[in-house]
Amino acid sequence: MNLNQVTIYTDKPIETVEFYQKLGLRLIVDSLPRYARLLCPDGDSTLSVNITEEISPNSNIVLYFECGDLDAKVAELKNLGLPFVSELIDQTWLWREAYLKDPNNNKICLYHAGENRQNPPWRVR
Repeated sequence: MNLNQVTIYTDKPIETVEFYQKLGLRLIVDSLPRYARLLCPDGDSTLSVNITEEISPNSNIVLYFECGDLDAKVAELKNLGLPFVSELIDQTWLWREAYLKDPNNNKICLYHAGENRQNPPWRVR
């Protein structure tokens, strides 16, 4: 099984698409303001943005995007004016990460884990 896509329902579809384009996702379906689909820059996962008028309260979902050169990506996004809610930090679980939020208040984690994402030293064998 492979995760195909995540869909964000929003009352701000244009702002949401622009935000994810700044992160590096590429617009592949443009039916804005109703719907859009973006392709992740690495792999084949997609992110869909779908308009809705029924916004739910903030969820417990966090979107994680792994970046090969995390420090450079964070610097690039700050130069584009995206505000981060946490600075880069090396975590005890061997990931380096920083957090920001999209226009819908969804939490976004940009991180680098490398081999430790699927094969941490404590992986169940």
